[in-house]
Amino acid sequence: MQTGLHRNTISKVYRQLETDGVVEAMAGSGIYVRDQQKPREIKTPPHIRNRGTPDLDQEVRKCVDGLLNAGCTLQQTRELLTREIDWRLRCGARVLVSTPREDIGASMLIAEELEPNLEVPVEVVPMEELESVLDNSSNGTVVTSRYFLQPLENLAKRHGVRAVAVDLNDFRHELAMLKELRPGSCVGLVSISPGILRAAEVILHSMRGNELLLMTATPDVGSRLLALLRAASHVLCDRPSLPLVEQSLRQNRSQLIRMPQLHCAESYLSADTIEQLRKEIGLLAA
Repeated sequence: MQTGLHRNTISKVYRQLETDGVVEAMAGSGIYVRDQQKPREIKTPPHIRNRGTPDLDQEVRKCVDGLLNAGCTLQQTRELLTREIDWRLRCGARVLVSTPREDIGASMLIAEELEPNLEVPVEVVPMEELESVLDNSSNGTVVTSRYFLQPLENLAKRHGVRAVAVDLNDFRHELAMLKELRPGSCVGLVSISPGILRAAEVILHSMRGNELLLMTATPDVGSRLLALLRAASHVLCDRPSLPLVEQSLRQNRSQLIRMPQLHCAESYLSADTIEQLRKEIGLLAA
């Protein structure tokens, strides 16, 4: 409460300190700084023991032997392994979600779904400000959509951090619904991301041509949103937009000839991409 950090972040730090042998947890008593004069007992995390992983000591020896066979000295082997581990720990310190400022809504959608599923702080940073943020602290992993991965990879590389792209939902249920609408239907799309709206227009036109009338709006433009709700028979929105769409429907019900059918997309990211990101930043064993 004093630091303002999430409890999961604090718990992760204590777990890491215990794994590194800095502290030890005593059941029913608390967490204490370890006596560094005592021989260190390295505990294998329970989730690794339960997965039937081969002997970890043997795996470590194989890794070291491989580097020695490649011509490294023991000192070089130690430096290589330490550097890689330190780098991965830095990458797992926080997540910076970044897209251009004009479509910062896409970052907000990504961050909204990542935050409850990651045990590290998640921040939204416009691409235009990312370099100054990394200049101040180069710890973390930069996350974006595949549309913006290449420029962010170059920026991340200069600062010694990792850039990872997350995969978007395929929206199969929403697309199936749109395919079934009768010609002449008016469809309204509402999202906090202008980029999503532009992409949706292209996809819908490729599916249905001019059979459907399409209207788009961001929820912060009240007049455009109201015009969409008046005209559309079906409205699709993302989760951050849903409260504003529902509020506008309640407030303007008397002005609507009919209430549109409202559908909220359950997720913006694909089912597997969050677990993959957890592996990338070291929250799960690969």
